Amino acid sequence: MALSLAKNQSISLEKTAGTPLSTLRLGLGWDPVKSTGFLSKLLGSGNSIDLDASCILLDSQFNSLDMVWFCQLESKDGSVQHSGDNLTGEGDGDDEVIYVDLQHLPANVHYLILTVNSFHGQSFDQVENAYCRLLSQPDNQELARFNLSEKGSHTGVIMASLSREQEGWQFKAIGQPTQGRTAEDLVSLAVQAVRP
Repeated sequence: MALSLAKNQSISLEKTAGTPLSTLRLGLGWDPVKSTGFLSKLLGSGNSIDLDASCILLDSQFNSLDMVWFCQLESKDGSVQHSGDNLTGEGDGDDEVIYVDLQHLPANVHYLILTVNSFHGQSFDQVENAYCRLLSQPDNQELARFNLSEKGSHTGVIMASLSREQEGWQFKAIGQPTQGRTAEDLVSLAVQAVRP
């Protein structure tokens, strides 16, 4: 059974999975807040939100090594891959997915920072049911889930991090609201969120 994490809570992935991990799936889901007014129904406006999941790869000194996002769907070495851009958030399940091959991740990658941002600048007041979750692959066992319930005028969130520790990979729920419309805007904020 998956652990539901609170902000700033972390878990050991190997202990949670009960076995060494080789591949992970980071899923992001969300829904647009449903418009209720007559004009919004008539015009069909306000019912799609283009959130973008991204993964920023850092070394042990918190230097940015690579980034996987809608403009670059695969890391330079191929160990991190993005499922592609979902422009609406409609439908059930994960809207965007990032796959991480831990066995082929370069040894100098110590942090994977998962971020989400609103490309069109819509605020998180217009988003509901947002979450990120971590699954082991290929069995699709959900290891952890973090619900992003915080509303506000922010356009981005530093959601979570994976960090390479002596005892194995750690997953931490961060949930820090930010401003930014692309992953490039969030790099320095992501570093601040994980730096001790």
